[in-house]
Amino acid sequence: MSLLDTPAPPSPLRRLLVGRTVAALATALIPLTLTLAVVRTGSAADLGLVMACETLPMLLLLPVAGVAADRYPPHRVVLAADLLRGAAQLGTGAELAAGVVRIPDLCVLAALTGAAVAFGTPAVRTLVASVVAGTDRLRANARLAVWQGLAGTAAPAVAGGLLLAVGPGWSAILTGVLFLGSALTLGGMRRDPLPRDPAAGRSSFRSELREGWTETRRHPWFLAGLIGHGVWHLSAGFLLTLGPLIAVRHLGGETAWVIVTQVGTVGLVTGLWAAPRLPVRRPLAVSAVSTAVYALPLLTLALTLPVAAVTAAYFAAMFALGVLTPLWETVLQQRIPAEALGRVGSFDTLISLAARPLGLAAAAPLAAAVGTATPLLTAAALVAAANLGVLLLPDVRRDERAAAPLSHDPLPDTPPHPDAAVPAGTAPGPAPVGPPTDLSPPTDLSSPADRRGSRSSRR
Repeated sequence: MSLLDTPAPPSPLRRLLVGRTVAALATALIPLTLTLAVVRTGSAADLGLVMACETLPMLLLLPVAGVAADRYPPHRVVLAADLLRGAAQLGTGAELAAGVVRIPDLCVLAALTGAAVAFGTPAVRTLVASVVAGTDRLRANARLAVWQGLAGTAAPAVAGGLLLAVGPGWSAILTGVLFLGSALTLGGMRRDPLPRDPAAGRSSFRSELREGWTETRRHPWFLAGLIGHGVWHLSAGFLLTLGPLIAVRHLGGETAWVIVTQVGTVGLVTGLWAAPRLPVRRPLAVSAVSTAVYALPLLTLALTLPVAAVTAAYFAAMFALGVLTPLWETVLQQRIPAEALGRVGSFDTLISLAARPLGLAAAAPLAAAVGTATPLLTAAALVAAANLGVLLLPDVRRDERAAAPLSHDPLPDTPPHPDAAVPAGTAPGPAPVGPPTDLSPPTDLSSPADRRGSRSSRR
């Protein structure tokens, strides 16, 4: 069964899929539109300033946005973020369409866009947890990642076509309309309130921010994963900077790199499609190994192996990344307490968004000083060590299905009728605990240590 042949998901999930895919496409259109608009009338320094004005607020506000995602209904936070991004792009488009490019204006609009991205990102994770039942989250996360990945892949071609057809101004205006359309999908969406600790009262914003970091430190597997993912993003910055250079010099030119990246995209989508269908017993261990696989393309490029070897290695790395993404998201939504999911998840996003630009910026100077092989070999060693080292933690190696099973086969598209018979001795409700052959995912994947810590932190 192909991805496009799967039966339609329930209405709330369909709305979520459509809205987040449209938002992902619109988000991916922004950089190319801004780049061509600013470069035509300004300079590279102006472009760097505009991009920095978008990135810095996004990074600085992510922890604050995590508090907002936990404090307020997530669909309202995402709605406000989409509306703000839409308004910023409409403003950008109006200025560009008028033939006037004022860099200070673009900087302000870019800062508003970055702030909206910051507030929308952690709230989406919480929104998925509130809209999608625990039994369906793995498949929902995989579907979201597939369609968002396809949107990001299509964005350069869409942006190029819009720029040639209507110019950067109208391209930005259409991007704003896309954001407004994604906001409309949130209206009327049915949500199940996330279970929260009834003893937890509303505290000050600063206290909630501090409690979010306390909750983050309470999960060693999460902190170790943060380090591993940060090293991965740093290494990806090295690969994306030095890979094209090596391809042009040693692998046959630009065409070789285009082939490598396109095959990698196929690998990513294939991995996302396969993730809910694989027999995963230890999702955190699989996630750690999947991240470590990124060392393969780094090694093949460092050793300047033939293009076939580089292509195969990059396909494997991107397939592993596709498997990792929905597994990691689902474990976060299951193990992290609902009242802290936005705050804890915001630190994950912060590390990821900060590490990639650092790798992009550092790769070229390092390569100029010591050559391309040394930075790539170092990155390969670091990404392998940082992520395989996570396997030393007992919580990571724990067999989830021994205590509560994690779904791996495709989840049923049609949920069982509420009047269906319940096996004797099994309490009614989602995710009954069963033998290892049971395919229902758990409602709580937290370890005993996580649960003890949660109770003690609430006391």
